[in-house]
Amino acid sequence: MTDRATTTASRTAVLREEIIAIVLAEGFADLRLSSLAARLSCSKSTLYAIAPSKEQLLVSVVRSFFRTATERVEASLAEATAPVERIAVYLQAIAAELAPASDRFFADVDAFAPAREIYRDNTRAAARRVQALVEQADPSADARFIGAVAGQVMESIHRGDIRASTGLDDSAAYRSLAELIVARLSGSAA
Repeated sequence: MTDRATTTASRTAVLREEIIAIVLAEGFADLRLSSLAARLSCSKSTLYAIAPSKEQLLVSVVRSFFRTATERVEASLAEATAPVERIAVYLQAIAAELAPASDRFFADVDAFAPAREIYRDNTRAAARRVQALVEQADPSADARFIGAVAGQVMESIHRGDIRASTGLDDSAAYRSLAELIVARLSGSAA
């Protein structure tokens, strides 16, 4: 890779991270590329070099956010060794990764079909991961049921249903979900 290509790739990566931060904090439905370019001190053509349209840029940014979050969650999980502890670590790491995301971001994700599908795919993958962690922690537990329940709760958290009915923010809701699953598995081991 040439120095110019390396510089361009590096600048693109920095811009993508800055866009992610803006989108997480403010959402994206009302985002205009001209104002985004001004905030990032770049041209609209620079943004179009990342993706050929606003919609494709948003899909790329949302996908990148979830991919990076998943990598960091898995890195956190790799540090935990006790099987039941791994479930709590996993869910708490998800909570930490999603903490910067505003209610507006989640509302915009829900309203934009391509982003909503990315989010749903990630939630389904997280539910499957919880199921696998439960299977590892306690083979006698009904891991499919626990994974399905975890997935439903995760979707409710992001839709704002849990906050509306309990007052818990997303991070606290994930911690409570982790506590619930760990308590179930600890109770079945006794």
